[in-house]
Amino acid sequence: MKGYEEILAVLYERLKPSVKAGRKLEEDTDLVADLGLDSLKVMTLVEEVEDYFDISIPLNILANVRTIKDFATQLQQLTEEGQ
Repeated sequence: MKGYEEILAVLYERLKPSVKAGRKLEEDTDLVADLGLDSLKVMTLVEEVEDYFDISIPLNILANVRTIKDFATQLQQLTEEGQ
């Protein structure tokens, strides 16, 4: 089981290349509006996170993910479920 803070740190590390100048990654950073992630970048992020945590992320949860916090919360639930 991975803790929320560890999950958040992994997301920050993976998202760092997408940060625009003058922006800081925070839990309320919007993946699309603030970072400009398109569907391909989102899927790449999903694959990287799946590999890192050795989990499978159901694509239907992405509809509920807008911010880094949303994604971290979903990932925490998945790691707790042992998927």
